[in-house]
Amino acid sequence: MLETVNGTSASQGGGRHAVVIGGSLAGLLAAHVLADHAERVTIVERDRLPEGPEARGGVPQSRHTHVLIPGGQEVYDALLPGFTDELMAHGAPRVGAPNDLVQWQGGRWFRRTEETAFFVSPTRPLLEWLVRRRVLANPRIELVEATETVGLVGDASRVRGVLLRERGAAATAVGREPQRLAADLVVDASGRGSRAADWLTGIGAEPAAEETLETGLAYATRVYRTGEDGSGDGDVGGHFIVPNPGQTYGAVVMPVESDRWMVTLWGLRGAEPPLDDRGFTEYADRLPHPIVRRWLDAAKADSPALAYRTTANVRRRYDRPGRRPAGFLATGDAQCVFNPIYGQGMTVAAMSALALRDALADGRRTPTTRRVQKAMLDVARQAWDISAGSDKNMPTASGSAARSTLADRVSGWYLGRVEARAPGDPVVGEVFRDVLYLSAPVSALFAPRIAKAVLFGPVRPTPQEPPLHRETS
Repeated sequence: MLETVNGTSASQGGGRHAVVIGGSLAGLLAAHVLADHAERVTIVERDRLPEGPEARGGVPQSRHTHVLIPGGQEVYDALLPGFTDELMAHGAPRVGAPNDLVQWQGGRWFRRTEETAFFVSPTRPLLEWLVRRRVLANPRIELVEATETVGLVGDASRVRGVLLRERGAAATAVGREPQRLAADLVVDASGRGSRAADWLTGIGAEPAAEETLETGLAYATRVYRTGEDGSGDGDVGGHFIVPNPGQTYGAVVMPVESDRWMVTLWGLRGAEPPLDDRGFTEYADRLPHPIVRRWLDAAKADSPALAYRTTANVRRRYDRPGRRPAGFLATGDAQCVFNPIYGQGMTVAAMSALALRDALADGRRTPTTRRVQKAMLDVARQAWDISAGSDKNMPTASGSAARSTLADRVSGWYLGRVEARAPGDPVVGEVFRDVLYLSAPVSALFAPRIAKAVLFGPVRPTPQEPPLHRETS
């Protein structure tokens, strides 16, 4: 365990004890890893968790579109062997790229050439339930529900536990004081709304500096059912309209389990998708092509439309020097949160857990808090560069990370050439997807054959209209 005092447990009652704040994906996966290093792991969760794959209030995005990209499949399978197959066995659709998708990006339609990768398109409650079921089967892991963390125990040199308060009627009892729970390690997995800055200040430590980038993007999602062929448009397995600085409206139409489809529409602040039936449908008229509007007209709504407005990129720099205590880590959205339209959050949560596992298992180095936190932040860097790098170009970009540097402009010029060639060149397109799907490093875009095609190759022709059928060889 991280910096255990004098090689023995700092918690009472004997045996090393870790506390994880938050029972969503990041917290569950962190607990799963820590159970190999601690005698006891306690997950403290504000909600009461459902028995099955049901949405809950503590995950405000749970009713919106989610995908498990290839980089995420690899990491989930490393942590929970066979997880991707289990997810698909429970009905989560498999969507091939680019063959199953009608995708518009950068003003061009992608060719639907042979599949080079696939992603899985479950509902968030299904994926989270399958993870939760696996993780909580471990007898070393205990779940404490309907309880919130209100502070840390310790001082600026070391965290020694948490202060907890029950939620609901029991918490309103007059004179009820927070209860202390001792721990050798505390992991904050409480999400985008983490209060760690207040907790750290409360024990005399310094909070992490924050980098922020906000575009004002807002979106709304609705569930639909369609005819027997699934989409109503040839052999289409999904639609993806990607916004850009000159065209700020977007859409994604993805299948989910139980023969349903999720449709998410988005735009910038002041032009948010409405939630009424007619307004939601007509909002699709703002997209650069009527294909999504035609799809909506042919489908049957199976839920009301729900809005989501909190889409800023935020990175908390716990890796930087500061007066912060040993024994405290942040993971998932409490560490680094991205604009959700890039589909990276579930993957980075698992990558952070894998980085934690590898750092704790590394016999060559002492797993100090700062070293482990840096490793967890490092695996989120590529997703941050993609999300924040793209959002910097939007006309409404603001925040401490919004300013473009000379390096940003040079890389932006090159990546612009990549984006222009990816729709029509299968070789460039494959590497472009691998980087976006976090299954290859950004450096793959600069490999000699890709750089040659990007710098000297032509922009190849692409379909003038949405390609409703896969290309045949």
